Amino acid sequence: MTADSAGFASSAGTNGSRSAPTAGGFSSTAAGAAAGLTGAAAGLGGAAAGLASSVTSAFRGGSGPKAKSASAPKVSVRRSSKRQAMLTLSRVEPWSVMKFSFVASVVAFIILFVAVAVLYMVLSALGVFTSLENQVASITSAKNTAGTDISHWFSASLILGWTAMLGALNIVLITALSTIGSVIYNLIAKTIGGVEVTLRETD
Repeated sequence: MTADSAGFASSAGTNGSRSAPTAGGFSSTAAGAAAGLTGAAAGLGGAAAGLASSVTSAFRGGSGPKAKSASAPKVSVRRSSKRQAMLTLSRVEPWSVMKFSFVASVVAFIILFVAVAVLYMVLSALGVFTSLENQVASITSAKNTAGTDISHWFSASLILGWTAMLGALNIVLITALSTIGSVIYNLIAKTIGGVEVTLRETD
């Protein structure tokens, strides 16, 4: 019995020594797995915190001054830039100058004729011509002779006739002088250059 009990005790000791390392390895494996799960949980927590902070910062940045500036109406200020250019009048067309001067002189003649006719009617209605005729007759009269009669000088036909003749002469002279002047200007512009004109945009 002593030998058998000793052998059983030795076998039990051997089994205990074998089972002891097995229990120690299992506990270290479990501890490593727990540490790995803790690290993974910490990593997930950090990622979630980073995502939450990025969403919060994006939300704050969208509702900040940029969002206000985007929602505020933009007032565009238009700055007026006036352009200007310097040009040289190198040539004047004589035919166009003749037509323009002819029409301008005709219009001036009509204005002059109407003005003279209206002025004559006003002075005649006021009795200016009659007063002048009497004054001249009284000055030039003598004891045996009557004074000079100048009534025919102030007749409407004579005054308006002279006005028409002078107007027609003005039309011819103005048209001719303007055309000759344009030709002379072209010759001078070819020689020394024309008149410089500066053009600028208005508001």
